[in-house]
Amino acid sequence: IERILLVWRIAANALPVVLMILIVPAIENDYVLTAIYAVVIIIALVINQDRKDRVFVAFGFVASFIAEALFISTGVETFERKTLFGLMPLWLPFLWAYIFFALRRAVLALETYVH
Repeated sequence: IERILLVWRIAANALPVVLMILIVPAIENDYVLTAIYAVVIIIALVINQDRKDRVFVAFGFVASFIAEALFISTGVETFERKTLFGLMPLWLPFLWAYIFFALRRAVLALETYVH
């Protein structure tokens, strides 16, 4: 049963990432997509109520913006949707922010299982 709970905890945090990625082609308005992502993040933070989660979300947002900007500036990555400073889609740092959150929650679940 412990393994089932572990899988459930990890899947519950990873599933929104999959859904967030899958809706990108369906929602062409970057502002609407960003709002949806922001709501997902807010709900996740309200459910978990851990200050460290907020730090991971903020770090994920800033670090991903910087990393993506570097990739774009070197030509490694390009985007057709450039609603954030003409560089990248506005929703992209929000997606990465949630991914950082989900990774933290997965690591916490794994730590509890291992110990």
